[in-house]
Amino acid sequence: MTRLSIVDDLKRTDPFEILDDKVLEDVARQTEVKTYGAGDYVFRQGDVSLDRLFVIRSGLVEITVSNDRGVETVVGLRKPHDFFGETVVLSQQRYPGSARVKEETTCLLIKRRTLEGLIYSYTDFSSFFSALLAERMRMLYEGMVEEHSYDSYSCAESPLFRKRVSEIMSYPVITCRQEDSVTDAARTMMERDISAIVVLDRNRKPCGILTENHLVRHLIAERSYDIQSCKVGQVLNSKVVSIHPEAFIGQALVSMIRNKTKHLVVIERNDLVGIVTMVDLIKSRSTGQLLLSHHIENQQSIQGLTAIGQEVDNILHTLVNERASITEILDVMTELHDRMNQRVLELCEERMRREGFGPPPVAYCWINMGSAARGEQTLRTDQDNALIIADHPHEASQEVNRYFARFAEIVNQSLSDCGFAACPGDVMAVNPKWRRTLSGWMLAVDEWMHSVDQDDIRSLTILLDYRPVFGQRFLAEKLWEYVFAEIRKSISAGHVLARDDKTFRIPVSFLGTFITEKSGPHKDEMNLKTAGIVHLVNGIRLLALNQSISEPSTLERLKLLEKSGALNRDDADLFRTSFEALMMLKLQANLKKIAQGKPADNYIDPYSLRKRERMMLKDALSGVAILQKMITREFNVPWLQFFS
Repeated sequence: MTRLSIVDDLKRTDPFEILDDKVLEDVARQTEVKTYGAGDYVFRQGDVSLDRLFVIRSGLVEITVSNDRGVETVVGLRKPHDFFGETVVLSQQRYPGSARVKEETTCLLIKRRTLEGLIYSYTDFSSFFSALLAERMRMLYEGMVEEHSYDSYSCAESPLFRKRVSEIMSYPVITCRQEDSVTDAARTMMERDISAIVVLDRNRKPCGILTENHLVRHLIAERSYDIQSCKVGQVLNSKVVSIHPEAFIGQALVSMIRNKTKHLVVIERNDLVGIVTMVDLIKSRSTGQLLLSHHIENQQSIQGLTAIGQEVDNILHTLVNERASITEILDVMTELHDRMNQRVLELCEERMRREGFGPPPVAYCWINMGSAARGEQTLRTDQDNALIIADHPHEASQEVNRYFARFAEIVNQSLSDCGFAACPGDVMAVNPKWRRTLSGWMLAVDEWMHSVDQDDIRSLTILLDYRPVFGQRFLAEKLWEYVFAEIRKSISAGHVLARDDKTFRIPVSFLGTFITEKSGPHKDEMNLKTAGIVHLVNGIRLLALNQSISEPSTLERLKLLEKSGALNRDDADLFRTSFEALMMLKLQANLKKIAQGKPADNYIDPYSLRKRERMMLKDALSGVAILQKMITREFNVPWLQFFS
């Protein structure tokens, strides 16, 4: 296939069509072409990202999702000049579904770095993909493998997490045929008081949707056809997006947003069984999370983002009230906080231009650290962030330093305005210690990794949870490559990192009673973060680094450790359950304190809990103790005391 042929295909694919020929030719030079046979899988659900966006040149691909029983359901269809795999290529997560070839298909494979370069350089192109990032919330809609039973603050219904498409769809479906006149179809729509009608082909299969908007555009605004003689087939929208009746309604909303449609046909065993509209979803109160994400995207000022902060907090309360699991809560809140961070950075870049600094003089990557990087930030807590700046000629240093010093200053202040408080320990990009070139970061890692100074060890521990949130991700990847190379060379690295955890003790006595504060403002309370969560995060981080796993999320690290064989299934399940239990108890305690007008401080009185909750807390802390013993045994560091 020639480069010109690839360019021609890209010109027919949204949003590549908005790019000029010179840019498309450059993309074509970096693009692979691959053909798949009928029945092949381009990728399977749960696979690691292939780092490619797949644009269909010819053929047909089904997007499928398998439930916990292995039953595969078709949730989407991709045709020529459609693309798929976009969420994973951008997020670098695992595939939430499979791509199965329906008939022989040829795809253009666009590399992640190429796509990121386009997103970074062209605003309109970036805006298109920003709307698709909401798919990263796919875990909300895949069904819950395990339900958590805990008390929420109301008995509200749970439309997003419990309701199925079958519960809100309209049926029987009002249909017409391609050869019917538009006047007859319009009369049917008026008599039935519906905004759309499903069009069937000769085999009585859905082949399109006819909406009021199509009628107005083609017959009134543009007058493309004579009303009296026009047939439905001439003005229908032939893009039919289908969904299974057993899908969660959150899945339906994601599908609507991704496919830019307000109507989904519901298909079961190849039969048309219903239709779902955007109005149906709005009535079900399921749109808040995703629409808020897009609301963030549309803000044109920091003040606008600041006002959205309360809406984000309301979503957190809604998730708890709807009895979402902690993993679902973390997914949603991470998505919203990431979008807030990314929009702040976009607006700050624009401000730098207005102040006369122009665009960034060199590539950079803004990284988050701590709970934000691990996707474990529910309430907006203190900032932990840093800047990786691309290496550049010495003569450009003054300009580069001047730009990024100011940029970091206004970003950190803007994030603070949006409710992400300044870090008390000054772990922020405005601090030159946390703003370095790639080479500078490598030198710091080398210094910290071989230091015995506790502050250096703590700095290394903070850094090694980092995750890129904006800019050129390849800088973050290069730093990880260096980190892992140094860890492989340094036999003491694991011991150094393990020492950072030695000051903490599990707050359970030899007799099995809780150890709480003896005096002060938190007398008879324990800090759930320092009592257990920190131990889990540190221990699992250490195991992950030992396996060259760069994923910062504690839960994702556990999955990868289990897959690699570094942890057996039983241990991984224990640590996962312990982490989720502690995180949920911490969240509930903090929300309760906020409702009482008190600050969220992670403290809890264990004896104020109900018997079931106390048992859960004790079991979770036992899981932490087992992990610490494993770390002690594996790394031969005698620094842990499990009981007083």
